[in-house]
Order: sequence, then C-alpha cells, then structure tokens
Amino acid sequence: MLPYPITRAEISRSRLTGNFQYLRSLFSDTTQETRGEKHSCEHYELLVVVKANAYGNGISLCAPWLLEAGAQWLGVTSAEEGVAARQLCTDAHILVMRGLLAGEAEAVMDARLVPTVWDRTHLNLLANAARQRTLASGSVPLHVEIDTGMSRQGVGLAALPKFLDALRKIPALHVSGVSTHFASAEMLDAEQNRQQRSAFQRALEQIFAAGFRPQWIHAGSSSTILAQQYEALCGLAKTWGARFLLRPGIALYGYAPAFSGANIETAEQARSGLQPVLSWKTAIASTQTVEAGIAIGYDATFVAPASMRLALLPVGYADGLNRKLSGSNASPGGHVLIHGVAAPIVGRVSMDLTVVDVSHIPNAATGDEIVILGEQNGQRVTADDHARWAGTIPYEILCAINTRVPRIACK
Repeated sequence: MLPYPITRAEISRSRLTGNFQYLRSLFSDTTQETRGEKHSCEHYELLVVVKANAYGNGISLCAPWLLEAGAQWLGVTSAEEGVAARQLCTDAHILVMRGLLAGEAEAVMDARLVPTVWDRTHLNLLANAARQRTLASGSVPLHVEIDTGMSRQGVGLAALPKFLDALRKIPALHVSGVSTHFASAEMLDAEQNRQQRSAFQRALEQIFAAGFRPQWIHAGSSSTILAQQYEALCGLAKTWGARFLLRPGIALYGYAPAFSGANIETAEQARSGLQPVLSWKTAIASTQTVEAGIAIGYDATFVAPASMRLALLPVGYADGLNRKLSGSNASPGGHVLIHGVAAPIVGRVSMDLTVVDVSHIPNAATGDEIVILGEQNGQRVTADDHARWAGTIPYEILCAINTRVPRIACK
C-alpha cells in the first residue's frame, strides 16, 4: 500500500475552522457594534452549508470539524446528503435545502432532518409519512422558503395564504423556520436586493398574522456576511422575536463571489481574511524531451516551437481538472507549480493525464510534488485562478474535483 495517495486533496482543518470563526466574528462583532447591544450567538448564528460534498472539500471531514468549532446547523441539498450528514453528526440541526421528492419524507423523519418546503406536495408527503410514525416531538419541524424574486424555489406571496391554510390543517407539521434566497447578493447595490428584502418582510407579516411562530428566520449567504449587509435582516428577526441565521457556503472554504457595486471595499477587505482550505496535489509520472515540430496531446493543438522538456502528470478531467485549462499555441492555458515555479499546461487536458512544460525547471524529476491548487515555495495557485482560466467561478472548480481524488485531513 502506498504511504499516501499520489493524487490527493489535502483539507486543512485549521483553515476551515479559522474561516468559520472569522465569519462568525464579522457577523456578531458588527451587529453588536452597530446596535450598541451585547448579545451572544444564541440569537444570531451561522448555518454552515456543506452541500455538494462540502463544496468539494469533503463533508466527512468538514462537517464534524465545523460542529466542533461551534456550528450548530448544517445545510445540505437533499435527503440523501442529510442522511449521510446525520451519520457523521448525531446532534446537529440539519436543514435539507432543496425540498422533497417522493420517498424522501420518510428518510427525513427517520434521520431527524429539517425539510425546506414551499409546495403543498411537500406537505402531503410529510403528512403521509408522519401518519406512519410515532413522532417523539409530537410534530415535524419544517422551514418554509419564500420566493421573493429568484423564481427558482419557494412559495410566492400570491400563493402564500393558500399554502398557509393547507399547512394549518396538518397538525403533524409545524413551522420552525422561514427563509428566502437572494439572487444578486454579490451585486451590492442591486435594486433587486432591496425588493427581495421588502417581499420577505411582507411574507413574514402574513405568516405571523396567520398564527405561525417560527423560531428561526434566515436569508443571506457568504456575500451578505462579507459585505456586512445583514442589519435589515437581523432587524426582521428581532421584530418577530425569532433567531436569525446566515448561511455561509463558499467563504467557509476560503473563497468569495466576485463583488460589484457600492460598499465593495468592505467586502474585498473581508475577503482577504479567508484562507483556501483545499490543496490539490499530484506528482510527476515521467519526463521527456521533444524536438521542435512535435505535436503534444489530442488533436495536435500544441506543437513544440522549439526543443522542450515535458512532464507528464497522472491527473485529468476525470479527476476534475477542467479541460479549458488546456494550452495551445494560439492560447495559453493554466499552470501548476513545480518547485514553486509555474509550469504551463501544454496540449489538451485528457481524461487521466496532463502534460506541462518544465523546460525552465531543470531540476524537475519523476516523483516531484506538483501543486494543482495550493501553495508551494511562497507561490500560490487558487480556484480563482482556475476559474479565470476556464471562464467560470471558483464554486465549480472546487465542486468538480472528483471523489476519486481522496480527501486527506491535514492541520
């Protein structure tokens, strides 16, 4: 057995928990200062989002570490993810954020998950599952999502009264939370944000007028925390005597959206306090020298303009290395780090193999460590770099790292 996997993602516990504590301090310290009050995170808390395998960082490592650091809530996409999270975290509050499909209500109840609902079909699934069970708490807690303008999931204001009427007729269910999701949170002065906050307020007025008393109100994401644009949302929770949750995702793992608009300086300064949690590494499988005119990789998109020394890496798009990082004669691609020096990708990234130019790194040899994402000798390659090269966002870069790349815990 190998002492460690050749191609691996190293996940830093100290960076993950450091990011969590940093985000928590931005939130709690600012609310205390601006409100002139002293309060604890008993009333203002973070729901840490660990969906999509903790944004590619590995839920089996990240979820328990975050709970040990003080998180109380985990956010997952589906019942399937929630059941896996429950096996890791027996005491956490786990919110299923996507809604319910047929067959999932039973799993939600058995695993003590909190479902997000917005459709009467969700209510029927839960009611049917509840009838088959003796509920320890007497009723099933759920969170109602309000569609305030994203038009993706959630109950709209026009449909909300009938939805609440249907919910009131099912005593086995009770509303423990209400949420919404902002479509343009990283656009800091977008009019849509103000409109969505206003719509959320009107929805809460309807919910409380109908006699429901949710314990939790939540909205906002990494962008909301970093830009410190949560005061109005905190105020809504305080108005209704509820606790407020913010839902950081990408920032936990060391990255942030691309901000625009007013107050961008605050957001960018806060971004600088984050540290990437995942480092992706492999090793040189072999080296060779090719002469001028030799084509490299599929479709001959790169032809050596002169004698070149090349290194072969045992990693490709099946591992999650984006094919758009390929380098051609017409357009440079991405690079990796070898001995702290950038080694450009030449030719097409293929399924399991990638070639890089090491002509300028004479000491590069078979077995040398390669950094695909991370730091080496004072140099860094980040998911932001990969996203820029591939024309996408860092979320996709991290989430695309295949599960065949093992996640290894490190300090």
